[in-house]
Amino acid sequence: MLCDWFRQALSKPKKLPDSAESSSRDVSQPSSQDDPPPLGLSSALSPTSPPTHVGSSSSSSSRGGRWSKDYDVCVCHSEEDLAAAQELVSYLEGSTASLRCFLQLRDATPGGAIVSELCQALSSSHCRVLLITPGFLQDPWCKYQMLQALTEAPGAEGRTIPLMSGLTRAAYPAELRFMYFVDGRGPDGGFRQVKEAVMRYLQTIS
Repeated sequence: MLCDWFRQALSKPKKLPDSAESSSRDVSQPSSQDDPPPLGLSSALSPTSPPTHVGSSSSSSSRGGRWSKDYDVCVCHSEEDLAAAQELVSYLEGSTASLRCFLQLRDATPGGAIVSELCQALSSSHCRVLLITPGFLQDPWCKYQMLQALTEAPGAEGRTIPLMSGLTRAAYPAELRFMYFVDGRGPDGGFRQVKEAVMRYLQTIS
């Protein structure tokens, strides 16, 4: 009698209920590679997902706009025009707008590579002022700065501001012919117009 019961137990394995069987299969069986990844956790932890800012619009705008870059203006000039560049920077920083300026000899990292420092300054500045003088036109390094400024912001109106000083209109660089320039022959050397141009651009991104 005990043998018959034992034989029946071996010949008829206990069947699990459908729900238990399916849950057991879900746990034990690896998912197919063709199955899409589960939504939720994987998308929330994706490194490419843009950050979501929660809060008031003023809080969001404070993280962007003008404050999204380290400088408002990067001043590009020849070595012989350093005094004029310093005067321009002093004017822009001392104005009521308190513009943040990058002046290479003053603000570049000591020991840093010159080209790398310039490229970093251009990409970290909203606007670029090209102080175009006879010395600027004769200096290959200044031409590199000019072309780099144009490369950093192709077609971005208002970001590159040429300031002509001590030159006739005929000497204006061909690469900039599609841009209006500030004439530095005025009483303030064109500094006020440069400041206003920078402020206009900053207002468009605020």
